[in-house]
Amino acid sequence: MTQIFTRRNPVTGEVVTEAKAFSVADANSAVDAAAAAFPIWSTLGPNARRAALAKAAEALASRRDAFIEAMQDEIGATEGWAHFNWKLAVDMVREAAALTTQIGGEVIPSDKPGCIAMAVREPVGVLLGIAPWNAPIILGVRAVATPLACGNTVVLKASEQCPRTHMLIAEAFAEALPAGAVSIVTNAPADASEIVGVLIDHPQVRRINFTGSTAIGKIIAQRAAGHLKPVLLELGGKAPILVLEDADLDEAVKAAAFGAFMNQGQICMSTERIIVVEAVADAFVERFKAKVDTMAVGDPREAETALGAVIDRKTVEHVRSLIDDATQAGAVQINGGDADGVLMPAHVVDHVTPEMKLFRDEAFGPVVAVIRARDERHAIALANDTEYGLSASVFTRDTARGLTVARQIKSGICHINGPTVHDEAQMPFGGVKASGYGRFGGKAGIDAFTELRWITIETEPGHYPI
Repeated sequence: MTQIFTRRNPVTGEVVTEAKAFSVADANSAVDAAAAAFPIWSTLGPNARRAALAKAAEALASRRDAFIEAMQDEIGATEGWAHFNWKLAVDMVREAAALTTQIGGEVIPSDKPGCIAMAVREPVGVLLGIAPWNAPIILGVRAVATPLACGNTVVLKASEQCPRTHMLIAEAFAEALPAGAVSIVTNAPADASEIVGVLIDHPQVRRINFTGSTAIGKIIAQRAAGHLKPVLLELGGKAPILVLEDADLDEAVKAAAFGAFMNQGQICMSTERIIVVEAVADAFVERFKAKVDTMAVGDPREAETALGAVIDRKTVEHVRSLIDDATQAGAVQINGGDADGVLMPAHVVDHVTPEMKLFRDEAFGPVVAVIRARDERHAIALANDTEYGLSASVFTRDTARGLTVARQIKSGICHINGPTVHDEAQMPFGGVKASGYGRFGGKAGIDAFTELRWITIETEPGHYPI
């Protein structure tokens, strides 16, 4: 008898999805199916793979309404966030399709007479992609699109919090690709650790990509290391936005509000720290408070609101504990209020210092800390005073100055006069330090999902010392 598990709407508590709770045997079978499809998919020519991926992009595009409904039901997303997820995911598959003829190599000059030496990129086999719930279409598609373009087959381990959203991705690819090229695994929450372990351990899985928390990323990396399997990790963040004294404050306010509160702050790139130079701090905070006061929170299925639901009550409690810790130590809450279940308003806390948990711990919810810096040098030091290093932003009217500052910030991504939340299918995406290693996106993804081989051809008779 097939076991199932349920996912409830975080706002209403009603059951919105029933999904298969994979057993260990089921998980192994999913990998076996991907392994069986590999010889077929990997030997297709680049234009045949491009055509199939283009067809998959259209299949994703045709499911727009189903994706939006699934995200609203399963994670309490706003319609705007769900629509953005769907659109960027479609773009990612189209970008992956364009990569199939860019998986090149090179001929390398050899010191050996008559030797033609080549560096060739080849698919590695079955890849395991583990996707989270917070941007489920984008991150689910990202886990599979470029690996497929490179000729690999993929097992997508769906999030227990949005199984229907991730199953829609698998359905779209199934319309366009050979059977098994994308296999999906859905599991009950209680079985997550066991199922992920089985998938990592399976001998046919050759590489893993994971997007999620730093704590879980470390566990996955350690498990994979036991098999010498490479892992691409995109983990947590504590993104700073630096507002220098010559910044356009109105632009900085707009970018900070978007970066901090899009998807209720539940994005790896979310602005969690606003580091503003003291000379303009009061003026910035006044404008920022007014902007955030206009950002309503509500049930995303009933009205267009800036903020929808956070994923669960634990998030509300975590965010509240960070705010309480900061205010008890002297920080000042200038926006916010009580949560209604998982509907939590936007919170802004001023005068946060490095000794407070809100400065260091990833909130992953609707709160942003304002930290006041003495000057540019101090602002850079504060920005780098974190274990994380995913995204960052600098606001200044002097773009040369902005570039100089950006190059001193230790992060995988930095934007000048733009928000910390910014993603495009063709860009190299990833972090440093506790935010992970490796890069998704565009040509950078080719390196992550192919094996580089050295192959030679001898064109002259050999001469050997023995």
